[in-house]
Amino acid sequence: MYKPRRVSASAQGPRPVVLLPTYNERENLAAIVAAIRAARPDADILVIDDQSPDGTGELADELARADPAIDVLHRAAKEGLGRAYVDGFRRALASARGYTHIITMDADFSHDPAYLDPLIAACEAGADAAIGSRWVAGGGVRNWSLHRRLLSRGGSLYARLALGLSLRDLTAGFVCYTREALAAMPLDAIEANGYGFQIEMKHRLVNLGLSLRELPIVFPDRTRGASKMSPAIMLEAVALIWRLRRKAADARDHA
Repeated sequence: MYKPRRVSASAQGPRPVVLLPTYNERENLAAIVAAIRAARPDADILVIDDQSPDGTGELADELARADPAIDVLHRAAKEGLGRAYVDGFRRALASARGYTHIITMDADFSHDPAYLDPLIAACEAGADAAIGSRWVAGGGVRNWSLHRRLLSRGGSLYARLALGLSLRDLTAGFVCYTREALAAMPLDAIEANGYGFQIEMKHRLVNLGLSLRELPIVFPDRTRGASKMSPAIMLEAVALIWRLRRKAADARDHA
């Protein structure tokens, strides 16, 4: 199995960057940026905005002018979460700042910045990626309807069984990746545009033979703004799971 060569962090410690994809998150952006900076003063922030009509991109530029630890990636159109993160990964890996840990999280406070410390620490302790998981002991959700709980847990179970993975929360989006893990990932081959991206990333990391660790988090429902989930995104994820399963079977047959 492939194992990337781990490059140790500098004497000053890890050099993390948090990727925040945004679309109409103006009312959350300043507060989540401040919370991240308070939780991890050593972390840079890359806002990836898809031409939000509510002015999120313009606000991100204002924040970046006031704080050199904030960068903004403006994308031409709304192309989905997966494409936003892939572009963010490329920007982070190419940065002269030498990031050692690259973290994906939501901008709507569903992901608490207080969990940044344990996620980064898990990677420093040897994990190639650390996942903030709702469905391991100690994790959970808050203010979710029964329907949404069943949908999320059922989706993760469905993906686990179809792909033969042991991870409990395959759709989790709060993830800390080591630089080496993302450098080993064939970013051009990633297919998913929507939330299926989270499943695909974990599947590909496992197939690379990398070490993934799940840490418990409590995931509250957003209090401001609108969810980006839609039936089309869910259907894309279902179709993706079976494409990944078929490709894995083909690879085994030709091994």
